[in-house]
Amino acid sequence: MSDWAPKRFWTSVQVEAAEGGFTVTLDGRNVRTPGKALLTVPTMEMAQHIASEWEAQTERVDPRTMPWTRSANSAIDKLSVQRREVEDHLIGYAGTDLLCYRADGPLGLVDQQAAGWDPILGFVENAFHVRLKTTSGVMPVAQTDESLSALRNVMTPMSDFAITGFHDIVTLSGSYILAVAVALDEVDTQAAWALSRIDEEWQNEQWGRDEEADAQAETKRAAFVHAARFFKSA
Repeated sequence: MSDWAPKRFWTSVQVEAAEGGFTVTLDGRNVRTPGKALLTVPTMEMAQHIASEWEAQTERVDPRTMPWTRSANSAIDKLSVQRREVEDHLIGYAGTDLLCYRADGPLGLVDQQAAGWDPILGFVENAFHVRLKTTSGVMPVAQTDESLSALRNVMTPMSDFAITGFHDIVTLSGSYILAVAVALDEVDTQAAWALSRIDEEWQNEQWGRDEEADAQAETKRAAFVHAARFFKSA
């Protein structure tokens, strides 16, 4: 039963204007989310990506090959009813942000973290008047309520679709601050992913690469790139 997948039943896929945006139809019938809502997205670009995924399905439908559809489903079925809970979860990352927790050695790793992460923290300070505290080793550091409130406000104007992409940028990188930098085009997607991987790449340089770990990292990188594209298309 675990290998079961629905068959492709349609021959044509179209993007059509709909109230509130655009929708995708299969042989003239509207695509719906798992929650039975009409799959309506805010931009033509997003709708075209979703339509391409449905068009690319062969005899059996494989949801693993449909990240745009999955993200849109999440925005419609989940974000619309869990927005506050999602924002609470995401701002928690800012309180213990990757960029604020530094190695206390060796010196090469310390220098790489400083070179990569300090400019991003500087950007956030200039943009939002937020000076985040950093620490080294395992000692925790508490950010101020004022800082976290200012950072939370970044999410306020985002649509549910944008928050869906933003959520995945944060959780895949482990950094709310990097996600803000991506959202505001301070750093491009590939550079942001590399910045989130400084520790792992340092270990790889010291001890050699592991094929399984590299494969897992590539899967996460692809998901990170998709999340950024979804965010920017919202």
